[in-house]
Amino acid sequence: MSSDRRILYVVYCGVAVAVLKEFNAVVTEPYMDEPFHVPQALAYCRGEWSTWDPKITTPPGLYILSVLLHRVFMFKCNLNLLRLTNTLTLFALPLVLTRLLGFHQRRRSPPKLTPSIEALVLSIFPVAWFFGFLYYTEVPSLVSVLCTVVAATQNKHWLAGLLGIVSCLFRQNNVIWVLYAYAASQLMRLRFKRGDAKLYDPPALGAGPGDFIRSIMSAPKALPELLPAFAPYAVVLALFGGFVIWNDGIVLGDKSNHVPSFHVPQLYYFIAFATIIGWPVVICGEGGPLKIVTDVSSRIRALLTTIISIFMGITIQHFTIHHPFLLSDNRHFTFYIWRRVFMLHAAVPYLFIPGYQACAWAWWIRVARDQSLLQTLVLPVLILPTLLPTPLLEPRYFLVPYILLRAQVVDVQSYGIFVEGLWYMVINMATTYVFLYKERVGVGRFMW
Repeated sequence: MSSDRRILYVVYCGVAVAVLKEFNAVVTEPYMDEPFHVPQALAYCRGEWSTWDPKITTPPGLYILSVLLHRVFMFKCNLNLLRLTNTLTLFALPLVLTRLLGFHQRRRSPPKLTPSIEALVLSIFPVAWFFGFLYYTEVPSLVSVLCTVVAATQNKHWLAGLLGIVSCLFRQNNVIWVLYAYAASQLMRLRFKRGDAKLYDPPALGAGPGDFIRSIMSAPKALPELLPAFAPYAVVLALFGGFVIWNDGIVLGDKSNHVPSFHVPQLYYFIAFATIIGWPVVICGEGGPLKIVTDVSSRIRALLTTIISIFMGITIQHFTIHHPFLLSDNRHFTFYIWRRVFMLHAAVPYLFIPGYQACAWAWWIRVARDQSLLQTLVLPVLILPTLLPTPLLEPRYFLVPYILLRAQVVDVQSYGIFVEGLWYMVINMATTYVFLYKERVGVGRFMW
């Protein structure tokens, strides 16, 4: 069995190399954001460490990683090999995901270089897979976040803190996932701690509002148990706070086009995106599609649904953002979704409200099945500060939240994993084909 998984991993890496080769053969010049990232990396390769493009909004982690590969393995600093930086991190993705899935499923991790089938399938998640062949920060950022979480779950907290700093070098808001790494590790530890647990944290599916209040009230009693492991993460937070003060904000450059906004509907777009792209995970649990439909239906109460719908309608009316990048850049799929769906009629955004609620309940049921209340709540709570301030509808922003959400679903059936992998492959083939071979004159290449 292990040898079969190793063969599949080799196939995965081989396909990735073949796709990278095709990207480099067809897209011979830097594209979209690459004209900003590539010159910056080349400057670092030449040792020009004081050079910085003020249009770049993220820290220099990607360029530093490329320089390390350049110095250690004698890689050339050109477009093709800079893109290889991301593909190499794509190689690491299933190995890290295997550990993360093992933590949530409470299974012993397999030998090194032997990723699980489920991890291999999740590694071809379309957004991650696509950006594994362009010189973008997405995949290195994702892998560094997952490494941080895995280290924390293994009680290697100082290593997790160090990896958390590395993750923040790729994207500033990864500091939120450093906190997630700490919280996920501690909540699991307290849940299965022998003896008297001071933190009240009941099973999520049977919990109600009263249980949540009781959990919050019990938190101060658990602080003596929680604080010792927090020291490394406190160091990360202190360093991040120093950066924000020094930089006068979170965004490094081009601050005028990246002003934080209160974008409540972004949460609705995320849950819709997660369900559309992850529907096999939602419906292929124990009991199959009929059970999830029944469970969701049992959760819907007329009064509560009406109150939530009114609240969502108000937030859609007052906090929907028509970002100028979204309205003007017709090289992204979101441009057409926004123009042809959300702007079709003023009433359209409100028509999705029941669907948003049903999808949210479905994911809650799937994730909460084998978790405590606080374990299930911690990710949604920390998603808030990552998505609420982002004014632009951009699937790349959903990458880390989706992977962390998907990893918590522990009972996807074998046929469901197969369907999930097939679905991802169909999307990947379609988006890659369109990007590489359907370039439009005067428009360019279409991408996420």
